[in-house]
Amino acid sequence: MEKLSIVVISDVSGDAAQVLANAAAGQFRGKDIDLKRYPLVRDKQTLKEILVEAKENKSAVLTTFIQDELANEVKSFCQENNLQHQELLNSILHMFETLTDTAPISDPSTVSQLNDQYYYRMNAINFASRYDDGKDPKGFLKADLIILGPSRTSKTPLSMYLANQSIKVANLPLIPEVSLPQELEQVPKEKIVGLMADPQYIKKFRHSRLYALGLTNGSSYTDETRIQNEMRYAKELYQRYGIQSFDVTNRSIEETAGLILETHPHLASLGSKL
Repeated sequence: MEKLSIVVISDVSGDAAQVLANAAAGQFRGKDIDLKRYPLVRDKQTLKEILVEAKENKSAVLTTFIQDELANEVKSFCQENNLQHQELLNSILHMFETLTDTAPISDPSTVSQLNDQYYYRMNAINFASRYDDGKDPKGFLKADLIILGPSRTSKTPLSMYLANQSIKVANLPLIPEVSLPQELEQVPKEKIVGLMADPQYIKKFRHSRLYALGLTNGSSYTDETRIQNEMRYAKELYQRYGIQSFDVTNRSIEETAGLILETHPHLASLGSKL
């Protein structure tokens, strides 16, 4: 069954559009619908990146924009690229404009009194989701922090935890047979950290991962020798490039994040910039 991709984009929370989309999707049982929400999109560059991704995935686009300029950007892009698009808020604003004979002030802050810190945090969460697992190496050039590590060293949950502190994080799984992206060479090493763990600790979590996926354990993914080789490769890479590493064995996400922030104090203030 082909998956239906829908993106919700808003310069406010996007909650209303997501509720409506979920309500509509519930009327089409048995259909595989993937819904992604991008809230607090208030600049053209971020909007363009989301729209380009929507084009690549042939996504339908739902929007709730207070700002006419951004609403028009989406409308033009979707028309030019033959994407289905519905703007859910703009028509209501125009109706009120007609009824009151008054132009809307086009101020997103009146919809939700979000402070700057919340705006940065939501952008960081969107960033961490978009550049998770090395899916787009271009994100390395825009990240505040890049996390490297073999599979099951908690790269993704750590990225999301730090994103909740307004830090833009990208992460990359280390696989000995796969070359590092060229973009990584352009990033200052102080922006990169590496994760390590005891092979037995990783083996346990990989077994759990396969079990959750309904797969058998007869795989090199859980082979202890293979895991030892991955850890050796990661350690040598960190040493070769001068990348600071952290052992996550029996550590909580909060503990590892605390160690990273302690050794990279500049990260803590990123959410208050700009």
